[in-house]
Amino acid sequence: MSNLSFDDFNLSKCADGLLPVIIQDSVSMKVLMLGYMDREAFDKTVSTGKVTFFSRTRGKLWTKGETSGNYLLLREMYADCDSDTLLIKAVPVGPTCHRGTESCFDTPAEEGFIRKLSEIVKRRHKEMPENSYTTRLFIKGVKKIAQKVGEEAVESAVEAVDGNRSRFIYEAGDLMFHYLVLLEEMGVSLDDVERELLFRHT
Repeated sequence: MSNLSFDDFNLSKCADGLLPVIIQDSVSMKVLMLGYMDREAFDKTVSTGKVTFFSRTRGKLWTKGETSGNYLLLREMYADCDSDTLLIKAVPVGPTCHRGTESCFDTPAEEGFIRKLSEIVKRRHKEMPENSYTTRLFIKGVKKIAQKVGEEAVESAVEAVDGNRSRFIYEAGDLMFHYLVLLEEMGVSLDDVERELLFRHT
């Protein structure tokens, strides 16, 4: 983590002496929210590892997640070029916005197709449309979905051993789809898996 102190910032440029703080998901890189810090909030963030703001409406410190449990766990922090704004990369524990959404900003998704497919699977689970293969999987439950993941994994492995690249790609596509369905059934997101891998890497 960058070795910053509150003294590193040019507060003369900041309204009311409060430092604007941009929060970014350290895994997905999605911008989550904007908050403000005074020195005490900054120091508490550094000492506890949980992002703490100064609430302008309440007039006091506010640790994100202190009532909801949806903390922002500090990973990295950077000052901007003018030293009057702070970027914090954090791991969100649950949704960041009070609306229950991942981010306070309703920006369009910029992820690749796998994430788009994951969103489609989530909608299928919520809406359960008739004549949908995905709906039938959810109706059959976790055992059937897990069985399909196992079957597709074996088929992918067989094609890999046989050196059949085109068939391997086909089976890997089946595996990825059923894996996304299993994640949704288990209430786990791709971001959750990415964070697990990030923890192992670091």
